Amino acid sequence: MSKRNSQSAKTAARERLRQERERQARRDRARRQVIVAASVVGVLAAAGGIGYAVVQMNKPSYWEGLKDAKVVAPANTTGTNGTTVVIGKDSAKKTLKVYEDPRCPVCAAFEQTVGSTVKKDIDDGKYKIEFISGTFIDNHDNGVGSKNALSALGAALNVSPEAFLEYKTALYSAKWHPDETTDKFKDDSYLIKVADTVPALKGNAKFQDAVKKGTYDAWAMAMSKTFDDNKDGVTGTPSFVMDGKKLTTGSQGNAPMSVADFNTAVDAALKG
Repeated sequence: MSKRNSQSAKTAARERLRQERERQARRDRARRQVIVAASVVGVLAAAGGIGYAVVQMNKPSYWEGLKDAKVVAPANTTGTNGTTVVIGKDSAKKTLKVYEDPRCPVCAAFEQTVGSTVKKDIDDGKYKIEFISGTFIDNHDNGVGSKNALSALGAALNVSPEAFLEYKTALYSAKWHPDETTDKFKDDSYLIKVADTVPALKGNAKFQDAVKKGTYDAWAMAMSKTFDDNKDGVTGTPSFVMDGKKLTTGSQGNAPMSVADFNTAVDAALKG
């Protein structure tokens, strides 16, 4: 091989090597750009996901969102947003305020023990009863049963005061009232099943439609606010107030839970 040809071959080889290195460098740059772009997209996606999650967490729940919603008040109510529910004869001179929560187990125990006495007193015109319901038990376990049951009670009240009282009795009954830790009242189907034990509500399409559509959901929230903002100093259920004074029994100032204690407390309040 001549010296000339050997030099030419070396030059050509070096040129090919240079070109190959440039091509490899371009491929490396392109790969780095793809990785960086993918990383940016991933960061943005993660940030977007976090942002979405934060937005969702800060969005009010369905029930919370009803606090400022237009209220459809049931029939047989008065006052702002229909939150005054008074049942009884006009001839009754005094009114007994009854503070309850649909999921309250003590309220259920009272209804099962003293409820028939209260109903007889109302029918006899001994006093009127003002129903005020809270939903604070829902707050303890992020439930919705108290609110949902209260809305269903509004649907019953829209049928008649008698249907309301009978339905309330059924909801508090030993057969149907769930354990406080079980949020069974959240299910419309369960509330309707209980309602079918009340003659005026059994198969009542208008009542059932109101429960399923949540016609009185906003009213339930308004009623709950009435409980929260009460001026009687009531924070627990059941509580009974007449002429601005709580009805209590015993040295601990507990609510009267027997027929005898209830009658004694009511009779004293009626004379006061």
